[in-house]
Order: sequence, then structure tokens, then C-alpha cells
Amino acid sequence: QLQLVESGGGLVHPGGSLRLSCAASGFILDHYAIGWFRQAPGKEREGVSCISSSGGTTRYADSVKGRFTISRDNAKNTAYLQMDILKPEDTAVYYCAAEEGPAIWCGWDISDYWGQGTQVTVSS
Repeated sequence: QLQLVESGGGLVHPGGSLRLSCAASGFILDHYAIGWFRQAPGKEREGVSCISSSGGTTRYADSVKGRFTISRDNAKNTAYLQMDILKPEDTAVYYCAAEEGPAIWCGWDISDYWGQGTQVTVSS
């Protein structure tokens, strides 16, 4: 079964950090761009960050630039989202997605495979 599984969400105080993981099973991530998306209650899903299959291209939403870092470890078939200086407005369900594409490509239309999501709550 081909799937992505997110983990690492939780409750954190403002200013804190979390690291989300996105593990693939049933397929190899080497040729896939990975995207992280989030959806807050009552809001549309938005792209947070993405990374190309080579790891050489990354993109960030303006709202998270300088605070979030995306990475990948193809040997572990896993991608990560390091989230620092978290704010209450970062509260959302975070999803990872994967799409096969050119080695230098990533974008907000990544959609071949999706994880089930992990809740991130930033609150004092």
C-alpha cells in the first residue's frame, strides 16, 4: 500500500519548536518532490513549504520564511519540517504530499500522494 504518514505534531507554547516527519511506505521518495501543507479551521488549505526530489530547490510561504526549514533524508525515505518560533497562527492540521517530477522542481500543486495529517497547536 502506497502511503505517507506524518508524525511529530502536538501542543507547543508560542516561540517553541516542533519537527514534523513524513515517512513514505510502499514507494521510494527519491524521485518525488515533497510538499507540506496546512489547514486551519474555517480556512482553505495552504502550501507551507516544498522541496524538490534532489533537495536542491526549496520554497516557503511568506508567513513561515525564516522560521520553518524543510529537508529530506532519502536514505530514510522521509521528509521533515522543522518549525521554530511558532506562533498561534501556525495552529493547523499539517499534511505532507508527494509528486513525481523533475529533480529541481517543487510547487504548490504537489498532489499524487497525501498523508492523513498531524495536528499542530500553538497556544499558551
